[in-house]
Amino acid sequence: MDDPESQPQSASSAPAEAAETRPLGPLQTPASAPPSAPAPDYPEDVRIVEDGERRIVLVGTAHISQESVDLVRHVIGQERPDVVCVELDPRRYEALSQRKRWEALDLREVIQNRQLATLLLNFFLASYQKRLGGKLGVMPGSELLEATRTAEAEGVPFELCDRDVRVTLRRAWAALSLWKKASLISAVMASAFETPELSEEDLRKLRQKDVLSELMEQLGQALPELKRALIDERDQYLAAKIGATEGNTVVAVVGAGHVAGMVEVLKNRQPVDLQALDTIPPVSGLWRTLGWSVAAVILGSLAYIGMTRGPQAAGDSALYWFLANAIPCAVGGIVALAHPLTILAGFMAAPFTSLTPVIGAGYVTAAVQVYLAPPRVHEFQSVGEDIAEARTWWRSRLLRVFLVFLLTSLGSFVGTWVGGVEVVSNLFPS
Repeated sequence: MDDPESQPQSASSAPAEAAETRPLGPLQTPASAPPSAPAPDYPEDVRIVEDGERRIVLVGTAHISQESVDLVRHVIGQERPDVVCVELDPRRYEALSQRKRWEALDLREVIQNRQLATLLLNFFLASYQKRLGGKLGVMPGSELLEATRTAEAEGVPFELCDRDVRVTLRRAWAALSLWKKASLISAVMASAFETPELSEEDLRKLRQKDVLSELMEQLGQALPELKRALIDERDQYLAAKIGATEGNTVVAVVGAGHVAGMVEVLKNRQPVDLQALDTIPPVSGLWRTLGWSVAAVILGSLAYIGMTRGPQAAGDSALYWFLANAIPCAVGGIVALAHPLTILAGFMAAPFTSLTPVIGAGYVTAAVQVYLAPPRVHEFQSVGEDIAEARTWWRSRLLRVFLVFLLTSLGSFVGTWVGGVEVVSNLFPS
């Protein structure tokens, strides 16, 4: 999702004062403010946190449930809140409200920022959720959009309180080891080709506290780093943003998985450092060391072979390294049906990109492919459906960019190990 990840950075547009660590607490309100009304008979999806005259109503939803859409409308109408808070960031809100989610996406910028893998993961997740919602006749995020529309109809201001989705995904991705990243991608890709079968009753059970808590616990055991970025950190972020809003009565519409954590933060007035949660951590120094060590080992080995066995032996080893990297990368481009010049670019680049952790061969080939065969606008609009059809990956220019990226990266990875083993083995001729 160059190397912006090498330096901490903040993607938040929140005011500076909101980035400071501060405890949550009730706002100062006039003494004449009316007391909170008795709690209506809400379902378990709704939790209420009261502190003095302040009342925060948390509406836990399933993002693909018609029942959640109806519940949001009912609670806002019942509470008549001073403000409605929604689990959306400005980018996701614009995507939902204006249906221009992908038209403004600049793939060249994504490639430059090394965010292709993160974007592809987002496509897979969005595709699965969209197909699941299609089974129930409601699109993902409908209840969040309904919250903003109902607020506008009632003349109530609404606040977008979620963290930028790009920061969340990059923090989650950066927290995973190489093996866990591969496992996650495999699982998500497998789910993209599944046909989900869930009824409204299944969703109702999923939103129940005991089942949801069990799911969160399982996620925490399997991938605790992922759960921390996707769930725990956003519990704190959402709670801090909601706690900082003005008004005595607040209705907050969030995913059911966040409710328990947010209640704990709000009730205990836990201090939250928004600036820290909005910062993308730098790439591990260990990974950078390992990346540059490949170059050191290969170049050092070639130099030693040249000094001990002569220039001819060093040249043969260097040629083997070049071809061992170039050929598998080019084969990956051929399998992906990449543009001929993209294949050539991968062939020439792979032997050199394998010697640096700054950029991979996959990003070089993806950039060339985007330039030579730019995706069509309608492919961004239909990617949710296209990604679930294996043959479409070769037909869609957009998905072919990702296919080129994945297959040439795989080819370069294989070539690095094959070529590296051969070069090092030449240090000890039999």
